[in-house]
Amino acid sequence: MTARAGQAPLLGVGAAAALVAGVVLCLALPRLPAVALFYVLLVAGLGTWWKIAGRWRWTGALLAGFALCGLHATASLDGRLPAAHERGDFTVTGRITGLPESEPRRTRFEFRVHDDPALPDFLRGAKLRLSWYDNEWADEPSRRHELQPGAEWRLQLRLRAPRGLRNPGGFDAERHALAARIAATGYVREQATALQLAPARGLDAWRDRIAQRIAAAVPGTASRYVRALALGDTRALTDTDWELLRATGLTHLIAISGFHVGLVAGAFALLGTAVWRLVPALGLVVPRPQAAALAAFAGALGYAALAGFALPTVRTVLMIAVAVAARLWRRPLQIPESLALAAIAIVLVDPLALLSAGFWLSFGGVAWLLWCLPQAGRRPVRDFLSAQWVATLGLLPLTAILFGQASLAGPLANLVAIPWWSLVVVPLSLLGTALEAMQAGCGDAAWRLAAAAFELSWPLFERLGESPLALWWLPEPAWFALPMALVGAFWLLLPRGLPGRPLALLLWLPLLWPDRHLPRAGEVELVMIDVGQGTSLLVRTAGHALLYDMGPAVRDGWDAGERAVVPALLALGVRRIDTMVVSHADSDHAGGLAAVRRRVPAARLLAPESAAIPGAAGCLAGSGWQHDGVQFRFLHPPLHFPDLRNESSCVLRIETVHGALLLPGDIGEAVEERLVGRLPEDLPAEVVLIPHHGSRHSSSADFVAATGATLALVSAGHGNRFGHPDAGTVERWERRGTTVLGTPEGGAAHLRLTSAGLQVQTERARRRRFWDATTRDTPPL
Repeated sequence: MTARAGQAPLLGVGAAAALVAGVVLCLALPRLPAVALFYVLLVAGLGTWWKIAGRWRWTGALLAGFALCGLHATASLDGRLPAAHERGDFTVTGRITGLPESEPRRTRFEFRVHDDPALPDFLRGAKLRLSWYDNEWADEPSRRHELQPGAEWRLQLRLRAPRGLRNPGGFDAERHALAARIAATGYVREQATALQLAPARGLDAWRDRIAQRIAAAVPGTASRYVRALALGDTRALTDTDWELLRATGLTHLIAISGFHVGLVAGAFALLGTAVWRLVPALGLVVPRPQAAALAAFAGALGYAALAGFALPTVRTVLMIAVAVAARLWRRPLQIPESLALAAIAIVLVDPLALLSAGFWLSFGGVAWLLWCLPQAGRRPVRDFLSAQWVATLGLLPLTAILFGQASLAGPLANLVAIPWWSLVVVPLSLLGTALEAMQAGCGDAAWRLAAAAFELSWPLFERLGESPLALWWLPEPAWFALPMALVGAFWLLLPRGLPGRPLALLLWLPLLWPDRHLPRAGEVELVMIDVGQGTSLLVRTAGHALLYDMGPAVRDGWDAGERAVVPALLALGVRRIDTMVVSHADSDHAGGLAAVRRRVPAARLLAPESAAIPGAAGCLAGSGWQHDGVQFRFLHPPLHFPDLRNESSCVLRIETVHGALLLPGDIGEAVEERLVGRLPEDLPAEVVLIPHHGSRHSSSADFVAATGATLALVSAGHGNRFGHPDAGTVERWERRGTTVLGTPEGGAAHLRLTSAGLQVQTERARRRRFWDATTRDTPPL
């Protein structure tokens, strides 16, 4: 670790920072170059890092990080299901990994395929993310509850390459699949052919058994939290639980964290010291300090195994391993050096770990504490309060960028939760697990005590989480907001007495109050949110917002309102909706309504009278309003129009001095012809939402001609079972000179009608990434 004067250490802080910077540069690429370039850069980088003295050594580390990340990313992408086999059926054998998650209508699980020579190369040894759905029309009961961790099965599957929705503020499923090396996603095709080949075994099977024992021994709400703290098993936590944890800033504590691993390592170190003191002869074999270090590492490794080797625990184990190695070799090692070595170890083992938020929060938090509190430990109470202040302020920019939110109640909640949970609840949970491992039934008392201790503190956190100021959602800022806020945090955390410190708050403005780029008076913005097979569109004027449909939802399953629409609205800075319009009552348009109304208040709700949606007024033809110089008017349905589901859709015309938008819901050819015959002057528009997701029973030639649209939008799911949009329908629009833009290819679409004309951009084009599913078959640069 040491270096001669004028030389940069081989494995120092500078080398670690350069290595991480190289990985970040690679992850920012819109496309990956040819793999041969990465091999050349890796050899050159490692050689420079190892052999060249001075600051050039850091350049070598940067090149090595860039190349290593590129090689890992290329291997992960090459391992995905080829496009030619999309939605293909395969019979495979393999083993269930991790803990299956049971939901009301399905079970989700990960599956490692055996290296079977009879399988195609792209499936041999592949890691799959699968679902087993209930068949509501079958007479026999579902067998999905037979799935156990570590069991081997033969399954018939329908597979597709990893692909997700792409929205502002939304979860990037393709990035997550890249980091987790997921080759394909899919579902169990035929229950009758499913066969268990070997029973559950291994560490995950043991974790599942212990989780079941905790569930049986601990009644009430606290049971699921004890399972999370003892085993990292968060399967029982609901969306409401996670919302409350986010609101109080406690998500980093509820599952097994690096801090908890450190506590266990410390306890094992004390245990090892005590044993060596009781049996002095052991010191002749292994000195007591080295024995304590080895015991600490063994405890940390075992606890990480309990958590399924989750990334936060692996990071801490690596840091402890570095410290143990230094102790065994009797070399002094400072905490910054330990942190640097842990970062280097993680990047060398898995550079794609930098795609996770946990990497940045854990290393960033420790780095802030080391810089601000180098002499901590002399005054425990004051140092704890100072550490809480430093962590809150220093990590706020990263939290805002990574999650689009900040918990105003978090600092107060953590003042209570960190000492109480970490020093009381977690040790009792782990004690119960250790006792249960030695003798079945011995852990019940400790688990119940842990639950009782948890329940003592939980009412306080519930009150904090329900406060309207608990969670502050932030719009997506510009790229420069993060570095400016980090500089501002650095400035604020400088020693007292430095003049001008309050001015640092100005550097936070681009992050906390970013420009939302709202339209001017008389202009309109439309965002077609990517909700899969459904529809949801946000329409904004200078001071008002309208939401047309809320996306699909499945009973006891996926809800686009919760997962796609609400995050997009919050990322765009929409905190209140002036008007919600449900075009009609079909679940792919109205399914997300309840979730959206729960999270984003709306002044009024409009829907067809026949839809019978509680609290909704009718969207009658001829009715309308004006906002900020923009006219809104319904063209359909008329009064007393019968309940014809799709044909009853609210047809909304939005008109500005710069052009018009037409949103026709799911109307078919019959209503289209009615509009063409009765309201031809109201149909011309620059932008049209293609009716019924591009069904072949809509977009008649007369309707297409009457609109004269420049741009036609399609909201549909990639590879949906309906075949939307129909090729003939798309051809009819394109034959009239209309550009067709769909969510399957571009994700969310952003467009504006302004004095400068029509401006259009898709979310996938706005943020190009090499892991994007739409470019995975494009040849490398």
